[in-house]
This record gives sequence, C-alpha cells and structure tokens, in this order.
Amino acid sequence: MVSEVKAIAGCGIPVVGNDIDTDRIIPARFLRCVTFDGLGEQVFADDRAQLKGEHPFDLPQYQAATILIVNGNFGCGSSREHAPQAIAKWGIQAIVGESFAEIFFGNCVAIGIPCVTADPSVTSQLQTLVANDPQAEVTIDLDQMQVRCGSFTAAISMPTGAHQMLTSGTWDACGQLVAQAEQVRATAAKLPYVAWSR
Repeated sequence: MVSEVKAIAGCGIPVVGNDIDTDRIIPARFLRCVTFDGLGEQVFADDRAQLKGEHPFDLPQYQAATILIVNGNFGCGSSREHAPQAIAKWGIQAIVGESFAEIFFGNCVAIGIPCVTADPSVTSQLQTLVANDPQAEVTIDLDQMQVRCGSFTAAISMPTGAHQMLTSGTWDACGQLVAQAEQVRATAAKLPYVAWSR
C-alpha cells in the first residue's frame, strides 16, 4: 500500500525547549481557516515574530528540513489538529522528541507523521549535530526503530499500535476506502437502505 511509512530521511530542524504547546505551534487566530492550506506559513508565528528572523523555521539553512527534532512534552495544551497540519504544511514529515502530548501524537499519526521518542541525551545530541551541520541527513527508520545522523545511531520508540498503523498504511482511512472501492460498492449494493449511484 502506498501509504506505508517505514522510513523518513532528510535534513533536520531543531526546536529546543520543553512544553511547547499547540498555541505556540499555531496561534488561535489562524484557526478560522476553512481548509488547512496556508497554515504552514503561520507555524510558530508568534515565536518567529519575537525572534525577528532567528527562529529555526526562518533560518535559511533549515528551509529544506523534513524532520523536526524537539524536546519534552511537545504539542501539549489544546487538542487542535491545526498544529500537526501546520507543521506538515511547512514540510515536516516526521518528528523525534523526548515525549509528546497524547492528542497531538494521535493527530500526527492520523495524517501519517511518525512521532518517535528517544532519550533526552539522544534528542540533545541530534539537535547539536543538526545545528552544526544543517545538511546532515537524519533518518528515522521505523523497521529498525533507530534514528541515524552521520555516524550517530540511537534507539527510538513508538507505541505498538501507532507503529503498526504507520508501517502497514492503515493510518490512512481515506486511502483504505479508495483502495477497497469495489468492496464498498458491493456491500452498499446489498443494503436495502442505500441507493448507490455512480
């Protein structure tokens, strides 16, 4: 299945700090959108404004990054799904951190973004490696449950259910429906209360 997520590789971007909540990831004033399009431009909007171009999401060396490296309790606060959507729309495909807020984690899995956890010493070292060499490739390998950056390799973890959903592609509910379209039609045709039209 095309939706399987087994490994993500790319440049990393470090965002240092514990307890970065969803209001910091995407401020509430941007939640009035009808679709999630355009949210990527507003990710960390207030933090970026305060740092006047010095936030990692503004620095030129991280503009091609696809892997976000964070610390503890990332995505805490409100349950807004706009937070992982904004991160994804910016270009992030995977997140490695010390820990994640439960609802944020679930919202990420629902859109195919693996959030893997690692020991604080691992995330700190990854943040340093990426800061020193923004072009270094970071690989999150869900088959081996490892993160790699150059010669550095460390163990990562993820709850079994989320791991299985990502690696099997079953996280993608719409994709599953499309892939099973004929079975859906056949089942609908047998139901007396459904008038199926093409």
